[in-house]
Amino acid sequence: MATYSQFCPVAKAMELLDERWTVLVIRELLLGSTHFNELRRGVPRMSPSLLATRLRSLERVGIVARTELGYELTECGRDLHAAVMHLGMWGQRWIKDVGDGDLDPHLLMWDVQRTVPTHLWPPGTTCVLLEFIDLPPRRRHWWLVVKNGGAESCDVDPGHEVTATVRVSLRDLTHVWRGDLGWSQALRSGRVQVDALPAVARRVPEWFGQSVLAPAQPSGAPPVPPVPAARSTAPERTRSTAASISGDSQRS
Repeated sequence: MATYSQFCPVAKAMELLDERWTVLVIRELLLGSTHFNELRRGVPRMSPSLLATRLRSLERVGIVARTELGYELTECGRDLHAAVMHLGMWGQRWIKDVGDGDLDPHLLMWDVQRTVPTHLWPPGTTCVLLEFIDLPPRRRHWWLVVKNGGAESCDVDPGHEVTATVRVSLRDLTHVWRGDLGWSQALRSGRVQVDALPAVARRVPEWFGQSVLAPAQPSGAPPVPPVPAARSTAPERTRSTAASISGDSQRS
């Protein structure tokens, strides 16, 4: 581990945190990921070997602990919650440049899956089809399924009846999710189109919600988002194909 050779607490903290990907791994743990494959979905361009190396480093310094259920933050690691969330809110307020290389349907749908407000969805099974109109056919269709209080994003047809179809470019939905573009504005302008019964179409925006960092606007800082509730110990439920964690997306 490189050192700054300074007694300053900021320098000492950055000796642990400023290696590439480290803070993003901590972000994933703060957002509730516990299993190795869950962490990989949150940092899809990080190689598995580098992720394993970073986790070992975080274990060694006492930020992460490995348990029978996977990985979890220690008290030391959980204490980074406010710092990481404030860093995200700063980025949301002041850094608006989202390049083509930053757009990733797998990462977007993973973030939606783990934070979608499932309590606002109808009882039973509800399936929404997303059609990313700017992507090639093999990457264009995604399904978001909410069932029994759990959410699942799929890039293969899960076989459920589709309640609503959302047609949007990947860039526009990313901006809606980030909070750069409001749902109402996106719908009025036609940048997001919802094909569903009128009563259902009106509810789609609240079903999706937005990122936990979306409220961070230049006019002021919102309260720091709370630490997510404890994750269920049930096995990870995902139908996403191996494409999300293999091939070109695994560049370190």
